[in-house]
Amino acid sequence: MIKVASYNMRKSIGTDRRRRPERTLQVLCEINADIVALQEADRRFGERSAVLTGHLLAEHSDYKAIPFGTKARSMGWHGNALLVRKDATILDCEAIHLPALEPRGAVMADVRLASGSVIRVVGMHLDLSGLWRRRQAHAIITHLQASTHQHPTILMGDLNEWSAQSGCLRDFASHFTFAGTGKSFHARRPMAKLDRIMASPELTFTGAGVHDSLQARTASDHLPIWATIKL
Repeated sequence: MIKVASYNMRKSIGTDRRRRPERTLQVLCEINADIVALQEADRRFGERSAVLTGHLLAEHSDYKAIPFGTKARSMGWHGNALLVRKDATILDCEAIHLPALEPRGAVMADVRLASGSVIRVVGMHLDLSGLWRRRQAHAIITHLQASTHQHPTILMGDLNEWSAQSGCLRDFASHFTFAGTGKSFHARRPMAKLDRIMASPELTFTGAGVHDSLQARTASDHLPIWATIKL
């Protein structure tokens, strides 16, 4: 059994308009997931510096960021990042280039957990345009299918899809199972399931939900989502 989570952390700018990385980290510690996919993890301009610094993670959490070797001070790729427990082993990782009019991407990693199980994780933040979301979903699915080594796979992120059964959700549903996580946007008054967790057929969801704590309601405009999975 493992617990995973996805969180559009909005560069740690809360609904009170204050940037407080330590508050974001507190929310992650509340969830206590084994693997976390983050969106909007880097600052938007300049050197695209990570909001949750390596020092902050090392001193105040049980997480480490998977290095994707992009910009020197960034945590991930186009704001997408993956956190794993410090005792996990990173077997492979890469950034996935996605077709887009604006900078978009996804990240993928193969992780050996402390239990010895190997899991593949994909984190993503898809486009605001429905047409480009479908193209991006197709690119991710094609990339996974073309991989030389296949592993049980979890996909997480902000899909920006408001429709319940069409668009990129239907494309992903042809290959993966969705967790019943619930509405995560807007954090103050959740109205839409923009954030999603999916898994390949050999994995089984045993629980799922939205983390709706006092800190989470103010730390970002999205609430984090989580799921427990039987390997």
